[in-house]
Amino acid sequence: MFYKYNEDKLAFEQVKTATFIKGGLIILAVTLAIGFGVVPRATIHNLTPEEKLIVVREYNGFSEAKLVDQIKTLNFRFPHIILAQSYQETGRYTSGIFRENHNLFGMKEAVLRTNVAQGTNRGHAYYENWQSSVVDYALYYATYLSDIKTEGEYFEYLRQNYAQDPTYVERLKTLIKKRNLKAKFNE
Repeated sequence: MFYKYNEDKLAFEQVKTATFIKGGLIILAVTLAIGFGVVPRATIHNLTPEEKLIVVREYNGFSEAKLVDQIKTLNFRFPHIILAQSYQETGRYTSGIFRENHNLFGMKEAVLRTNVAQGTNRGHAYYENWQSSVVDYALYYATYLSDIKTEGEYFEYLRQNYAQDPTYVERLKTLIKKRNLKAKFNE
């Protein structure tokens, strides 16, 4: 039941449901008409081929800030460790594996789990773009790391299963502290 305040009688009166729905539909129709009629629609179909390339490059263009946003979006449990891994695995985002393969984590092409890699190049998985690399790491994380509860457990897993370098975890910890990576996820 819906009510409307009648100022003449200083009381609320019941409004018929049909009247209420008609009024709501009229308001919705007017709002949609104004929205579609007044605001020009900018779609990718209206762009020139050069403008489309610019949009795609801007979207696919890598920056650490975009990576932080995607890590936040994917809701990893220890995002600062993942950011440190990307920094470490890519040599501060300069390695050939990163530039050629869009591979942020030094991942090999998975055989036993779901993945989004396009294949293997130079012994590592290659991806359509860097965002796909993060999604693939999320699939890896969901498959092998979902039961990990603490940072200590995460680091121990990485020490035993992820990198061949025995100093890998210590270097990640140093990066996290030196670059204050935890703070990037508290902003």
